[in-house]
Amino acid sequence: MAELAGLEDPKIREVNERHGDDHGVNLTKLRAVAKRLKTQQELARQLWKTGDTAARLLALLICRPKAFERDELDAMIRDAGTPKVHDWLVNYVVKKNPHAEELRVAWFADPDPVVASAGWALTTERVAKQPEILDLAGLLDVIETEMKAAPERLQWAMNHCLAQIGIEHAGHRARAVGIGERLEVLKDYPTSPGCTSPFAPIWIAEMVRRQHA
Repeated sequence: MAELAGLEDPKIREVNERHGDDHGVNLTKLRAVAKRLKTQQELARQLWKTGDTAARLLALLICRPKAFERDELDAMIRDAGTPKVHDWLVNYVVKKNPHAEELRVAWFADPDPVVASAGWALTTERVAKQPEILDLAGLLDVIETEMKAAPERLQWAMNHCLAQIGIEHAGHRARAVGIGERLEVLKDYPTSPGCTSPFAPIWIAEMVRRQHA
């Protein structure tokens, strides 16, 4: 914890806090610490219990993803707090855990929109890798009905799923683009030069163009 405190940079914290992340540690330096520590599951659990965002990010880098029990991960997602911790927990840990599918189904229907966004993130991965277990038309129905009014983090996750369906599945592409155009979610989101807009119709068109190129 002392080492992490020594890596704190007020300028980085200021930028991160604009995105809801309360830490000021350069992530490249954090990854260097993780590389030195290597995998240490017990230390990871202790770091997580501190509640400190930088410590939790480090914990997610040094943990053993398959070692967590289902209920442990469920408690962690509900306590993740900041967007970065939530994102790393889903992508670096839950996706590699044997309980991932069971959690995906449970979280997808959770009344907490932040927990539900984790279910949608796991579903988006299935859209690309295991679409046969999903009802893609049904997912588009839910997105069409609920995305416009969804809270921000859930809306982002649903929008990503919408784009992924359009990118990966030509048979559903026209409908996915149409839903994006009608709902206009993230249409005006500021996008840096060289980056692809998160607005689903633009995102889908760009990724399909790259696939064909």
